Amino acid sequence: MQIDPIQPTGWAKPKGYSNGVLVTGSTRTLHVAGQIAWDAEAKLVGQGEFPVQFTQALRNVVAVVEAAGGKADQLVSMTVYVTDKQAYLAALPGVGEAWRSIIGRHYPAMALVEVADLLEDGAMVEIAAVAALP
Repeated sequence: MQIDPIQPTGWAKPKGYSNGVLVTGSTRTLHVAGQIAWDAEAKLVGQGEFPVQFTQALRNVVAVVEAAGGKADQLVSMTVYVTDKQAYLAALPGVGEAWRSIIGRHYPAMALVEVADLLEDGAMVEIAAVAALP
């Protein structure tokens, strides 16, 4: 299996995501349900702290991928839902630091969506993902 980012000719290079990801070879597809900042006991961490919640939600996504026998660099698509776009933008340095420590320099195709609310009270971010596993 090979995973390659796709970049249309002449487009500016994206920062922190890929415009597209091409997966070739024999694969299994894992769809990761939306993950919030729950710890192992399903308790929300980081009340009111966007970087803490983003970090935990991202760790949860990777934990599901690893439970299926995959690795973080096999993520091919991710949708990040936030309740406050300004909080996300203000937290970008912490978000970037969390990304590099958990995922590294691998960037799947991504979308950020601002929503009115999330199901769990106090949740500020939810991350859904797709991984291509060998």
